[in-house]
Amino acid sequence: MPPPPPPQAPLPPPHHHLLLKKATSLPDVIFTAVSFLVLFSTSPKPNSLIFLPNSNNNKLSLPSNLRKFPKMSNPFQTSPNPRNSGRLQPPFATPQSLSDWLKPRLAADSFGSWGVKPGTKNIHNLWLEIAEGETFLADSIPPVRTVEVVIVRVIRNDGKILIESHQELSNGAVRHRGRPLSEKMKPGESVDAAVHRAVKEELGSLVTKTESLETVSQSDGVSGINGRKVEERVSASYPGLPACYVLHTVDADVEGLPEGEFCTEELDEYDGSLNERDVADRAVSCRKHYWKWVDPDSI
Repeated sequence: MPPPPPPQAPLPPPHHHLLLKKATSLPDVIFTAVSFLVLFSTSPKPNSLIFLPNSNNNKLSLPSNLRKFPKMSNPFQTSPNPRNSGRLQPPFATPQSLSDWLKPRLAADSFGSWGVKPGTKNIHNLWLEIAEGETFLADSIPPVRTVEVVIVRVIRNDGKILIESHQELSNGAVRHRGRPLSEKMKPGESVDAAVHRAVKEELGSLVTKTESLETVSQSDGVSGINGRKVEERVSASYPGLPACYVLHTVDADVEGLPEGEFCTEELDEYDGSLNERDVADRAVSCRKHYWKWVDPDSI
């Protein structure tokens, strides 16, 4: 009987088994945890765009499970307003400070004609308009005056429209108009409120004697807004000063007005605070309005 084979030495376990069985000290555990933390924090984040290899082109492809969201409007985005765009109005404590600001920005001959040329207004008028919020100036060369105006087309039963032919000013000058009743709007004032105020201020010396003004003030006489548009032209009141007019046109029915030509008196065009009283006394104001009825085609 042959002798048994000699015993063989056992094979050593794999290396990774040794690593698993190796005792781990506490400092090694802490070092390993810190290493993994640094590794994941410095790794680049996956991009939602995936590159697909293509021999013909190198376009980007979106994942098939990409979620789609409805398009939402920006709540901070507002529609452009001609009255507000580009407006950087500096403070003007007095009419003199306004004059000093305007002089280097306007032609000397044009600026010098304010309040001197018949039908024009002076620096006190412009200061009052700014102080009352009716006019805004853009900080530019030349400055641009922005005004929001309501135009009231008073229509008679026979279809004729009331226009203001001319005005008699406080300095004795005559200012030709040839347009329907119009009024600068106050800050925050609605078109409807501006219409009623314009009728009261410029036709009030006649219509207050009848019940028709009360009817208009209750919106019974306003038939509706015809339109809104923006016009840019040089101001007739302030020569050399470009102007941007935001115009709101409204049709109105006012009872009790004369059928022929007539005039109305404006008691106090500038009825601001007592601090502005001295400035208002030096401004060019309207004393009388002269009116007549014309065919719509003639306007």
